[in-house]
Amino acid sequence: MIERLRVTLRRVITASMLLNAVAVYASELAPVTPARLAAGNTGLDAAADWLTYGGSYANWRYSPLADITAANVAGLAPAWMFQTGVQGQVAGSPVIADGMLFFTAAHNNLYGLDAVTGDVKWHYEHQMPGDLRLCCGPANRGVAIAGNKIFMATLDAHLLAFERATGKLLWNVTMADYKLGFSATSAPLVVKDMVIVGNGGGEFATRGFIAAYSLETGKERWRRYTVPAAGEKNVESWAGESWKGGGAPAWMTGAYDGASNTLYWSTGNPAPLFNGDARKGDNLYSDSVLALDADSGEIRWHFQATPHDVWDYDATNGVMLVDVEQDGKKLRAVTQANRNGYVYVLDAATGKFLRGTQYIENLNWSKGLDANGRPTVDPKYVPTVDGLKDMVCPGPIGGNNGSTTYAYSPLTHHLYVPVVESCMSLAKEEAGMHPGDPNFGGTLGDSYATLGKAYGHITAIDPVSGKIKWRYRDNFPMIGGALATGGGLIFTGNQEGYALALDADSGKLLWKFQTGSGIRSQPVTYRINGRQYVAIGSGTGGVAASVVGQPRHVTFGSALVVFALPQ
Repeated sequence: MIERLRVTLRRVITASMLLNAVAVYASELAPVTPARLAAGNTGLDAAADWLTYGGSYANWRYSPLADITAANVAGLAPAWMFQTGVQGQVAGSPVIADGMLFFTAAHNNLYGLDAVTGDVKWHYEHQMPGDLRLCCGPANRGVAIAGNKIFMATLDAHLLAFERATGKLLWNVTMADYKLGFSATSAPLVVKDMVIVGNGGGEFATRGFIAAYSLETGKERWRRYTVPAAGEKNVESWAGESWKGGGAPAWMTGAYDGASNTLYWSTGNPAPLFNGDARKGDNLYSDSVLALDADSGEIRWHFQATPHDVWDYDATNGVMLVDVEQDGKKLRAVTQANRNGYVYVLDAATGKFLRGTQYIENLNWSKGLDANGRPTVDPKYVPTVDGLKDMVCPGPIGGNNGSTTYAYSPLTHHLYVPVVESCMSLAKEEAGMHPGDPNFGGTLGDSYATLGKAYGHITAIDPVSGKIKWRYRDNFPMIGGALATGGGLIFTGNQEGYALALDADSGKLLWKFQTGSGIRSQPVTYRINGRQYVAIGSGTGGVAASVVGQPRHVTFGSALVVFALPQ
């Protein structure tokens, strides 16, 4: 009895000490202010942290940190590794602030880690219903941070707010009804006093949307549907009442321009995916970039890359804000490496099409772009009930998959795009429109992957001139994101599990490290106490077993590997 009391007393004292330590730690945290978020990592001091999904509101996925360079990157080695113990794809991008790293794993597991040691400060696992409607796995792509809060969207279409020091749940709001097929997988974006996020579930007859919520309470401020309903502008781009089939989900993180108070957000496929017979028309605002008033969600302009999409060319690829020269004048532009195989450059103020360039090697669905950026579709590659005679290129996974980020370096003025080279056979079939049920309207056939012909590369491309500077070729499609640094490096990873560092000027491979599982995550970098770290998530489920004629090592890792130079 006395010993039991001693054990209980020790536990109480230990718990009390931990709570006191957390309280002291919380009191030392500096709030992440709007000014810090606006600064992003544009300067070396700001680059100590990584505060937004894309590193800054412009979404460059670039850091000016230059301690790790082409001259010393060969010495890069693991500083620490965190195993989640959760099976599933690691697709996210960590956020780092004031010595703490926030990392998400599959099934809405969220971790607050010490960014120097990897020690767990707290862990939250969202409890979800057993009847989720998911198209493409239980991935989560990250969090947003503001003040002393962390925000995460969930697979059952909720938005959660946490105390960042302790992981205490502060509020939980429902974005939409998961039973109808709604979900949320993207990292939210904080702008002013709002947290902004879009939905997933475009395969389930759900009507896509982007919505803004109060940072303090979670109350919805505005909602912008990406498929117009009856009586709304551009509903005529959907034949009859086909707009009810939905689509145009907004499941990647957008960009923001504070000077014009404009959000730039991309949207996905119309539904049903492969059968467009009932939805004749362009099907706005699917496969588009939208410019929204940040305070109201009002659409200022739109640009549609793939009108009447029947290939699942989900245009949710990230959008970036870059300054370009046009007719001798400096112009703010939006650029996107679209899933359909083209890089687009648009006037950020008006949405005017400035340039489109093919960045993949295998493209046949379109014969080119007209003066307004509209593709000239080759009818040979429009799916029929009998299937295509020849494979369409790219296949539905796209030239750059929507969940795979790319980077921009202001040092080279190039985009660094991880590319998938894989074509596929398609056939359309009868489509349904019942909410909550899959609404594919077609089937997939053979592909380059199943035939052992798929491959990938990192492509360095000047978005203004359209010139390709170099390609780094890999044996497998590149589905891991890219990071550019002030040290002249491009970090990425491949499906064989290697973390890679390339020379930004030449594409030469300078360093690689085997992480144990395929890489689909988005690398980041940060600096603490004068030491630069590079964090790369590892875990795709390994190289697809269906890839023939190439090595098969199906592993199911789920880890964050953090590298640094030896001290």
